[in-house]
Amino acid sequence: MSYRYGLEDFHSIAVGAALLGSGGGGSYHDARDVITQLGDSGWTGTVDVRDYDGTTDACVLAMMGSPDAAENLALADIKRSMHNTVDAFGRLCGVTPRCVIPVEIGPINSTVPLIAAALNSQSIAWVVDGDGAGRAVPQLPQTVYGGAANLAPSPCVLADDAANTGAIRSARVDAADAAAVESLAGSLVNAFGSYAGIMLWPSTQANGYALENNYLPGTLEQTRKLGQYLSQGDEKPATQAVVDRITAITGRRASATLTCVYITAVEQTTSLASLDVGRIRLDDHPDIAQSRHTYYLYNMNENLILYSAQHEAPLIVAPDSICYYAERTGRGFSNAFDDLAPYYDQAQGRSTGVAISVIKIDAAPAFRQTAGVVESFTKLLRAIGYGGRLPG
Repeated sequence: MSYRYGLEDFHSIAVGAALLGSGGGGSYHDARDVITQLGDSGWTGTVDVRDYDGTTDACVLAMMGSPDAAENLALADIKRSMHNTVDAFGRLCGVTPRCVIPVEIGPINSTVPLIAAALNSQSIAWVVDGDGAGRAVPQLPQTVYGGAANLAPSPCVLADDAANTGAIRSARVDAADAAAVESLAGSLVNAFGSYAGIMLWPSTQANGYALENNYLPGTLEQTRKLGQYLSQGDEKPATQAVVDRITAITGRRASATLTCVYITAVEQTTSLASLDVGRIRLDDHPDIAQSRHTYYLYNMNENLILYSAQHEAPLIVAPDSICYYAERTGRGFSNAFDDLAPYYDQAQGRSTGVAISVIKIDAAPAFRQTAGVVESFTKLLRAIGYGGRLPG
């Protein structure tokens, strides 16, 4: 299938990705503003989005780092990051990809490749309709790319968003696997200012165009369709209607795990690897003192586990998605502070009184079954103290 995405489609993708991203993938607030700025700049074109053809030099293209550190990200920041990263990849690796694919589904990382193609950054001509997870993920190994035996993550290139050519910082990373690249790249991102552009997993003649059959196809269009549904009309869909639509569009079972809960506490810090690590408290009343049921979400940018003292087992565990939706706003959102603001008053340390829902979406079978994905999530969960088993 082939599509032509214009500005409204970009907006729809950001809306859909804010829900499907499992709390990560960048700030919806920033993605919305960046796309608006793209329109204000006079861009009125379209971007070709289609399945990978197995004959075109391709690469994964993304922003890596802390959404909170990148707060108020602007179109100029992304434009410079993409330009610097693609330029450095060409210089350091001798290849300039003609098409790019998102690393994950998220408000920023679903739209960054589209913006790069819209701006024709170093001759990027089109975007692959797919991604590596069907959700946003904390680290590179939690992708189908990372489990592909013939799709090496290196060479990988990172670059900052410096405007002055002489001030640009970029680096090439060569390592054996996605975990090693993640470790090295995380240190570079921190040195670059907690976010940077990144290109990796090149698919070229040298590796037999190995991206083919090593990504989740159709996920950008699924995200666009969901965002279009959420954006139509003035009436905000009920949680169950959204759950049903997610299942119908993605083919993955969705369910409303929590409804009418409130964000009553947020603990969030940025790690040395430029991940926003935290715990979010949810209560069935906006006033903690009047709450009867309390739940906790642990995240590393993305939501990893939802549990309650009232239940013997966690309610949701990654790689299944743990997604936010608010009926009052008709939107999903991420764990970035600017996305949480309508629901949590950071200055006062309390709920704003706007109720939210938490939606579980089963991991795509191809994602769950990819070598190393479940093991990688297990390591992250162990790191935050969860010693139980992952759902089968």
